[in-house]
Amino acid sequence: MKTKFLKLSLLALFIFTASCSSDDDKKEVAPVATTKVSNVYAPQTGGQGQPVGGEFAKFSFSQNKIVTDDSWDIAFRGTSVIVNGGSKISATDTGEPERKGQGAVSVVSGIFANVTAFPAASTFAQDASGASAFPSSGDNAWYDYNGATHIVSAKAGRVFVIKTHDGKYAKVEFLSYYKDAPVTPDPNTAVARYYTFNFAYQANSTTTF
Repeated sequence: MKTKFLKLSLLALFIFTASCSSDDDKKEVAPVATTKVSNVYAPQTGGQGQPVGGEFAKFSFSQNKIVTDDSWDIAFRGTSVIVNGGSKISATDTGEPERKGQGAVSVVSGIFANVTAFPAASTFAQDASGASAFPSSGDNAWYDYNGATHIVSAKAGRVFVIKTHDGKYAKVEFLSYYKDAPVTPDPNTAVARYYTFNFAYQANSTTTF
């Protein structure tokens, strides 16, 4: 009788364990939240043939704000975007911050919501002397420039996966370069150098957003 009871108890325990494992297998990791950031001001001096200067606006994804210390992940000045990894693009540019982190960027073609997996490590680039990880022209640039209207338009279908200063990941979709993100910027009235973008930050040790 005791043997039969023991067998029944073990069978019940097995069924319960299998049921729990099945429930755990069905659980999916919830996608990270998307945050919209508006009007990050990124002024510059010079331009139009003159040397470009001025401080970069340094942004932290984990803190969701502009920072002044080395915890920044991405930074803006005019149309220039840099990451906190690699080395300075210009050694003589006093407004460009030193790179103290692990930052890098990979450009993905696609819709922001559909980019859920981290790109291969080999696709990430860091800033280097004379070369920005963010291309300023071509298919992988974050913006298009209209020479006739002088309007800067965020390029559709480009998602920038950022390795943060401390080795986490965020994905970014640029929306506008103008204050309050007008749908159709007026060349005569639109106020430039104000970034609006979406980002999703993955703070956990996973490989998906």
